[in-house]
Amino acid sequence: METQKFSYDNNIVRAFLYATVIFGIVGFLFGLTAALMLFYPELPEFFLGTDDDTIKSLASGNIQGLINSQGAFGFGRIRMLHTSAVIFAFVCNGFFAGAYYSTQRLLKTRMWSDTLSWIHFWGWQLMIVSVVITFFMGINTSKEYAEHEWPIDILIAVIWIIFGVNMFGTIAIRRVRHLYVAIWFYLGTWIAIAMLHIFNNLEVPVSFTGWKSYSAYAGVKDALVQWWYGHNAVAFVLTTPILGLMYYFLPKAADRPVFSYKLSIIHFWSLIFVYIWAGPHHLQYTALPGWAQALATGFSIMLIAPSWGGMLNGLLTLRGAWDKVRENPVLKFFVVAITCYGMATFEGPLLATKTLNKIGHYTDWVIGHVHIGALGWNGFMAFGMIYYLMPIMWRTKLWSVKLANWHFWLGTLGIIFYAVPLYISGFTQGLMWKQFNPDGTLVYKQWLDTVTAIIPYYIMRFVGGSLYLVGALLMAVNVVKTVRQGSFQKEVPAEAPPLGNISNKRKEGEGAHLWLERMPVYLAILSFIAVAIGGAVQIIPTLTIKENVPTISAVKPYSPLELEGRDLYIREGCNACHSQMIRPFRDEVVRFNGKNGQYSKAGEFVYDRPFLWGSKRTGPDLHRQGGKNPSSWHYKHMYNPRSTSAGSIMPRYPWLITNDLDRSNMTAKLNLMRNVFDVPYTKPEIDSADQWANSQAAMIVQEIYNEAPDLKAAYAQRPAGELEKKEIIALIAYLQRLGTDIKTTEIKTANID
Repeated sequence: METQKFSYDNNIVRAFLYATVIFGIVGFLFGLTAALMLFYPELPEFFLGTDDDTIKSLASGNIQGLINSQGAFGFGRIRMLHTSAVIFAFVCNGFFAGAYYSTQRLLKTRMWSDTLSWIHFWGWQLMIVSVVITFFMGINTSKEYAEHEWPIDILIAVIWIIFGVNMFGTIAIRRVRHLYVAIWFYLGTWIAIAMLHIFNNLEVPVSFTGWKSYSAYAGVKDALVQWWYGHNAVAFVLTTPILGLMYYFLPKAADRPVFSYKLSIIHFWSLIFVYIWAGPHHLQYTALPGWAQALATGFSIMLIAPSWGGMLNGLLTLRGAWDKVRENPVLKFFVVAITCYGMATFEGPLLATKTLNKIGHYTDWVIGHVHIGALGWNGFMAFGMIYYLMPIMWRTKLWSVKLANWHFWLGTLGIIFYAVPLYISGFTQGLMWKQFNPDGTLVYKQWLDTVTAIIPYYIMRFVGGSLYLVGALLMAVNVVKTVRQGSFQKEVPAEAPPLGNISNKRKEGEGAHLWLERMPVYLAILSFIAVAIGGAVQIIPTLTIKENVPTISAVKPYSPLELEGRDLYIREGCNACHSQMIRPFRDEVVRFNGKNGQYSKAGEFVYDRPFLWGSKRTGPDLHRQGGKNPSSWHYKHMYNPRSTSAGSIMPRYPWLITNDLDRSNMTAKLNLMRNVFDVPYTKPEIDSADQWANSQAAMIVQEIYNEAPDLKAAYAQRPAGELEKKEIIALIAYLQRLGTDIKTTEIKTANID
């Protein structure tokens, strides 16, 4: 048969490769900054100025610089920037680079459309830049790994669809009949992410000319959908696409075939089917229905089998090639990456069990676990791929193998010094939180005691992150030097015979999966069914069966001022450090008792859009905060946490005290809540929203003056009513409302028609 001549497009691969290196370093810098702020919260004050003479600063005696920053460099925003930069900018760009390179060669064809390839590239980078700008400005939804507001969510969906069209178009014009295992993982990734992203990010904007939106789901329902997305963002952004890269680049680098074709089949189908069920294991002991928690635990345990099957398939591919690992830095990175994948996917299911979850959840243990996957599995697979592609695409030797080996050892040490201290920190936190004296009182009643105990581990974590970053910088040097000494080949000539016509029916003796591998439409449909079943079984009943979320008659909607305060809480990223979910444990009920202490009930969250249960407790839980501290305490705490809580690692928020509250959308927000979400605001309440807010603000200010004569004296020289207009009053209104609807031990529930 006559062969056809064509060329592979390396240009698009180069673009994504450069973006991977650049945004990888940016993401690591954000992460290192966040790690530093956990034991040096005065970092923004050092650069921007402070009025605290106990703190070294480049602009001592002047806090205006910090106020002018409007919180852009606050921990909550930096943390969001870090996670998004690593997931969407580093890992996704790395996946796209590897996918564009391998897809063309596995299918023996150029990408279907160069135009779509470049729209994909520039659209994705535009999205990343938009995320950076909006997060710095405090524009976010607070939903873990999905903090982007609605215009950016739409942009992500559009670009993802463009990528999918190009991928499916390339499959349609392929010159290889059977799809290789890496392509299965690419297809499964695309289908699952499209489904997860669209359903989790259903939201209603307050105005189509503004950024603010509210989740289509509330409370328990929002929590379930979010962690169905959040856990499976780990599954289908940080796992399945990287497995696809593993199945292509590891055999190439080792010059060995994949260990087991049958194990590849089992790995793919069992992984995408089982993974999707496991999301609610992030919500153990919460107000989520018990059946959903149990289901998630069961499937999480089952995840060990396919995950370790994939790990073994990768490591055993190196049989007979382990001598190369000593000399080849590419294989070194791949081996440690796959090992970290095995470690993380064993630990994750264990943390999903209720026995370990009650100790580990909300602690640094989970952060250590996540970073074994992010730094080890994702990072090292990306680094190995980069070192593999550079010499091939630039037709030269890697500038320095020695430098690559230095990167490997610095990165490996970085992972160890990052994760191990966090494991110790997590164990310490979990155990200190739960210890009681013989008389029934908490051993560590003061939350700050449990914070100061783990500061040394935060410092060690910072050292580990620094080592990892230095390694990445060495890689960047190696990349630049290799590019300069090499000659890049944009178009790679190739030839292959065209794909002949053949019946779609199974041939005699043809295995079912072998037949499926040449039927991409059927493969895609079955993949969608596999990833959709688990979500449907968990989400549909929770959204539709009222008994799954019993309502409480005493729970009322937020007042206009409280709703504005809640939006400020989200803007500042407070949910990054504070949970709002008291689990039914004796220690949590006692510790967070406030005036109305009980564990959290599902019906308390029916007006929470989005939910704010959190995933990490750096500060205490706030769900029973209402009435626990005076309003003047909150004022002073937000201005300078160390003035009320010596040793606190919380950053300062002085701009909340100087900023006037923007009430321009307050009525529109109430109308949206009433008209779209059936929140029972009456028309008179909405019409008098300003008066309602004014009255509540005046009451809070009067409380502050009664409690703090120093603040009353300070504001006596200022125009009357000035404090009532400030953002801090709205935030205090929200904090003082939290958990106060339940006032007795007798909980009456009612079903809303």
